[in-house]
Amino acid sequence: MKTVAENRRARFDYFIEQTYEAGIALTGTEVKSLRFGEGSIAEAYAEVNDGGVWLVNSNIPEFSHGNRFNHEPKRPRKLLLHEREINKLHGAVAREGMTLVPLSIYFNGRGRAKVELALAKGKKTHDKRDSIKERDWKREQGRLLRDRG
Repeated sequence: MKTVAENRRARFDYFIEQTYEAGIALTGTEVKSLRFGEGSIAEAYAEVNDGGVWLVNSNIPEFSHGNRFNHEPKRPRKLLLHEREINKLHGAVAREGMTLVPLSIYFNGRGRAKVELALAKGKKTHDKRDSIKERDWKREQGRLLRDRG
């Protein structure tokens, strides 16, 4: 599994409830750009509309050796999920106020581009402070254990 892009901020900003693996519909030059390790999903999100799930605001830069058939870098890209998964995501987003956040884009063992999509709930400021305290305490625990043997 080769990870191309990762949204490292997502686990800090959201409580991750459930994750899904979704395929992504790409053009040829987009796949080539991703294989070179280019791409960003830092500001990206997913939305459910028109009976499908779309990845919005993800940036896959134009392929350097592309010609006039090069792609648009920030176009919405369709995510490939089963119908029941789409319905479940639509219900959670509509009723429970959840958010669809992409966690990473990677190539699986068969060479297909996949998106790890999370159903998440936003954290408040005090929740983020608790996360920072917990992270710092874990780091301090590791230091103490390492020093005392």
